[in-house]
Amino acid sequence: MKPIGVFGGTFDPIHYGHLRTAFELLQALRFEEVRFIPCGDPPHRGKTFADAAVRFDMVRLAIESQAGFVIDDREIRRGGPSYTIDTLGSLRAEFPERPLGLIVGMDAFLGLPHWHRWAEILDRAHLVVAHRPGWRAPDTGPLGDLIARRGARRVGDLHEAVAGRVYIHAVTQLEISSTEIRELVAARRDPRFLMPDAVRDLIARSHCYGTLETTNL
Repeated sequence: MKPIGVFGGTFDPIHYGHLRTAFELLQALRFEEVRFIPCGDPPHRGKTFADAAVRFDMVRLAIESQAGFVIDDREIRRGGPSYTIDTLGSLRAEFPERPLGLIVGMDAFLGLPHWHRWAEILDRAHLVVAHRPGWRAPDTGPLGDLIARRGARRVGDLHEAVAGRVYIHAVTQLEISSTEIRELVAARRDPRFLMPDAVRDLIARSHCYGTLETTNL
């Protein structure tokens, strides 16, 4: 069975950087689907700017026209801190024989030793590290050791086992950040072309980041 990509995040808001990364991995790694899982209560960040219902709707609107993109509300429904290890446990119970690929950026991967029960993640999923060309993966310390022991060189490695491998893949990195989008809106500037229009329109209607002054909404 083809792997399922697991793409979590606050998506506060979702933008084309997220979408392009997911799309490239869907194709290159031959995922059955990429499952977007908006974080309910991010334990390392604190309170989100837009509430969970609005962020869920933004993701739903952003991905609804793309085959292979699926939205999943399990972290929002679960309540409490949204630990990745718990989400993977829930997915593993639902898909016991399906390979799972947890998608993280290189910056998140470098912080992996600070995650809750991080050493157990590879018991439940593969790690797919998306990075921009030119980045170098660590070759020392706990992450260097992890790559040396569990690193995968072939996409097929992610299909032949349900979990346990680390695969590093370069993707197109669009220089867009959720923080900068929120700052644009707070400054009453229009974030058009940084995200799908449906997401922009929801931001304008909900006032989740401030009053958005736009034209041609």
